[in-house]
Amino acid sequence: MKFKYSILICILLLIGCSDDYLDKEPLSDVTENNFFLKASDLQLYTNGFYRMFPSTSIYDGDAVTDNIVSTTLSAEMRGSRTIPTTGGGWDWAYLRDINYFLENYEKCEDESAKVHYSGVAYFFRAYFYFQKLKRFGEVPYYDKTLSAEDMESLQAPRESRQFITDKILEDLDRAIINLNEEVQAYRITKYSALALKSRVALYEGTFEKYRDVAGYETYLNASVDASLELMENSPYSIYSTGSASTDYMNLFNSHDAQTSEMILSRQFTQTVAVDHNVNYYTTTSSYGRPGMPKDLVNSYLMADGSRFTDLPNYNEFFFPDEVADRDPRLSQTIRTPGYMRKGEAMELAPNLGATMTGYQLTKYVTEPVYDTNDESITDLPILRFGEVLLNYAEAKAELGTLTQTDLDVSVQLLRDRVGMPALSLVDANNNPDSFLEDQYATVNGANKGVILEIRRERRIELYMENHRWNDIVRWKAGQTLTQPLRGLYFPGAGEYDMDSDGNIDVVLFEGDEPAGQVQGVQYIKIGSDMYFDGNNLIDPQPDFNNRTFDEERDYLYPLPRVELQLNPNLTQNPGWE
Repeated sequence: MKFKYSILICILLLIGCSDDYLDKEPLSDVTENNFFLKASDLQLYTNGFYRMFPSTSIYDGDAVTDNIVSTTLSAEMRGSRTIPTTGGGWDWAYLRDINYFLENYEKCEDESAKVHYSGVAYFFRAYFYFQKLKRFGEVPYYDKTLSAEDMESLQAPRESRQFITDKILEDLDRAIINLNEEVQAYRITKYSALALKSRVALYEGTFEKYRDVAGYETYLNASVDASLELMENSPYSIYSTGSASTDYMNLFNSHDAQTSEMILSRQFTQTVAVDHNVNYYTTTSSYGRPGMPKDLVNSYLMADGSRFTDLPNYNEFFFPDEVADRDPRLSQTIRTPGYMRKGEAMELAPNLGATMTGYQLTKYVTEPVYDTNDESITDLPILRFGEVLLNYAEAKAELGTLTQTDLDVSVQLLRDRVGMPALSLVDANNNPDSFLEDQYATVNGANKGVILEIRRERRIELYMENHRWNDIVRWKAGQTLTQPLRGLYFPGAGEYDMDSDGNIDVVLFEGDEPAGQVQGVQYIKIGSDMYFDGNNLIDPQPDFNNRTFDEERDYLYPLPRVELQLNPNLTQNPGWE
């Protein structure tokens, strides 16, 4: 009986309510009327934008290219990409969220919060369109939220690359003016916006230069200006404790971002179970077996600054001799003799079961306690000062305005960290490296030699930071991806001491397995577990030695079929029709 009375009372209350009362919005809903009123509202809303940032692709994204060879070669490397029906990167949800924020944030009464968080939104709109520009080239541009009835906007055609790039830079300039000027490891600041501007402008400037587009200099100059502002008027520097043999490695295996150099990082912590799997990725034999290719190992200079590839028979050095007396970044990126895990005292030889090429990756790798899948917690770099220095040197070299002083205040700082000799502008241009000329055939002109050297520096310094595909695209260097992928040199079947400690680490054999096998020694069957080419170099992908790259098609990705049907004003990218 009591229940029946309760129901009746509720019905009477509802009947007695006014229409205004019933029209009130649920307190749990975010609307333009009940939100965007406080600084905390603006922060909470913009927190969602940070989900746009990459995660594991920061360290394994290079596997799309020739920088990392793993068990499965990417579709980009095989030239086997196809046109998707839907998806394929054609996602606009974040843009709607950003534009919605920009249409409502001014309701906030906190003036300083309005300025800063509008800067955050402008940064992310620029970041959003930069992803689209890199993947698809020309795309429609929207700076407002769209309704389902706005057919004119929904069926907008693609805007030119220059239009999109100019809009990105406009947003970044707004962000630079509005954002707080402070060091924040995981938050967008004025310095983050400057670093992204340095990257975007270099990307488009070189993309257009290597396709003979008039006016590319405007973008290169914008990259120079943004880079120089960070170099001269920011608190950032190259991380260094004075230890040339460990500083580069420790910059990346630090649990927490080193904020002296890392301008913006992605945070990983077990406290809230946000982690990645770089330890598992690089140390196990069942997760891709990533390895550095030999052509990249070859490009590391000798410690005295001379070229390894100028040595006679450089492709026939056994591993300990091959990696001795090289640019110290090599031994801080792959396992070489003397390698020890972080926090451990035992020296470890390369585990050939965990790498397709024999060059086992160590960048970002920490203590063994984090070796289980999805247990790694090292923060990962999104923007760092070292890249800004390389952007500056490259933009000036491509403009033809690079001086020795420019190199001294940019590339040299990276070399100083690891104790490498200076890069001489005159020497580089007087004697371009023929090994690099073969990789980057489109580089010409008076600065050819130094441009090649800056590309060498960039590939080494920014390895496993997911820049390689974008660099290949903007340099119009797709044919680089078709060059042979190779690994370690072995003279043939036999016993090998990989770290020169007097003990056998690897036995290569043909036919039946050797009797009396020793625990801890790796036994590898030639022609079954491992393949070699005619020069006794590991051939990690023997089925894909004749790859192709379509110069007219493969620098951009195709638009999804459904999107072309929904919007008749969209056109497909060249070669994908």
